[in-house]
Amino acid sequence: MRIPGGTDGRRMLAVTFVDKAGSGLWGATSALYFTFVAGLGAAEIGLLVGLSGAIGIAGPPLGGLLADRVPLRPLLAVVQVVRAAASFALLTTTDLRLLLAVAAVGSLADRASAVLTKLYATRVAGEERSHYQAVNRTVSNVGWAVGGLVAASALTTGTTAVYRWLLAGDAFSFVLAAVLVLRCAEPPSPTRAVAQNTGSTGDAHSTGGPQGAEHAKAATPWHDRRYLAYTASEAVLSLDDSVFKIGLPLWTVTATAAPHQVVPLLLVLNNVLVVCFQVPFARFGSTVRAARNALLPLGAVFLTGGAAFAASAVGTPWIAVAALVLAATAFTVAEMLHATISWELSVALAPPAAQGAYLGVHGLAQAVQRSAGPLAMTCAIAAGPMGWLALGAGLAATCQGQRHLVRDRGRTTLSVPTVTLSEH
Repeated sequence: MRIPGGTDGRRMLAVTFVDKAGSGLWGATSALYFTFVAGLGAAEIGLLVGLSGAIGIAGPPLGGLLADRVPLRPLLAVVQVVRAAASFALLTTTDLRLLLAVAAVGSLADRASAVLTKLYATRVAGEERSHYQAVNRTVSNVGWAVGGLVAASALTTGTTAVYRWLLAGDAFSFVLAAVLVLRCAEPPSPTRAVAQNTGSTGDAHSTGGPQGAEHAKAATPWHDRRYLAYTASEAVLSLDDSVFKIGLPLWTVTATAAPHQVVPLLLVLNNVLVVCFQVPFARFGSTVRAARNALLPLGAVFLTGGAAFAASAVGTPWIAVAALVLAATAFTVAEMLHATISWELSVALAPPAAQGAYLGVHGLAQAVQRSAGPLAMTCAIAAGPMGWLALGAGLAATCQGQRHLVRDRGRTTLSVPTVTLSEH
């Protein structure tokens, strides 16, 4: 498989695999660790996860803001080290207050690392960023699967020592990721390119002269109402994550005649489809126009998924299973389409000189979804079949709203200019 970005692109894929394999170890066992090792109750675990997650929402904009001011490679390595330190620190205490403080730091670094990794890929892959991000997402899913399988095998014993070793494995994965990041080169920075073009050559036509450069440097997503509205719509369209984590399992076991054993099989189906088809789907986000046009079929797929969930509540078990398979397939297709569209638009709509800050704000969409998504799922389930129809229709309407929002932003100028910088 051809990997955009050359050697550094391949090395960052290794970072992604190691990172996600470690996260797979912890993600599959975190609740069990806090229950059987830390001795926390269900309410305390909910408080810990909820508050640390809420604090972590600040991670993407903070990481993006720093990335516009300091070299990206060492910043990403430092963030990985912070994640490792937080994971190791969880092993040292069972006090809820200390666990909350440590988990909050880890959550901040975790959310920041996602934005910084995307920014590195954007800079190193250039015009092929959509293809690279598709490969990166495939590798990410494989890493999660490997980590989850290792965790499942280890948990056959169920001792506290095993839980501790799995958490330690997660921490060591971040250390290894930091080492791999430091083996990569610093990617070209649009911020430094703007400074060079305006400061050393005095060319007033490329950026509008010194005043244009000052305007580029002063660009902030917090004053860009259209980008903020776009980010808000992204939070809604990211609900496919909560569908698979919360909605599908709870709906299947509480509202359908399908056997409970179908739930893990549907999650496996989701993972397999992403691994097999995410890279081919990259062509739908190869340009801004292609990404905008893909919002139409994305809305139709969301609507199909919602209708299939609604249909699964009626009929015999085999009808319920068939409807759930259709729903899982539709939401997986939506997940892949939206990922492709989002990668292109989030970068293309950002000014080059403030790319990190803009992508940091865009990262808030996923962070907010993780906090509000479970509530949206429980509301849809409580409303029954009509709740899923409303969810599908709402997601489809959001697709059309986003398409209208970016209709006159389909410029051909790349957010990642082709530059060659001397790293002295």
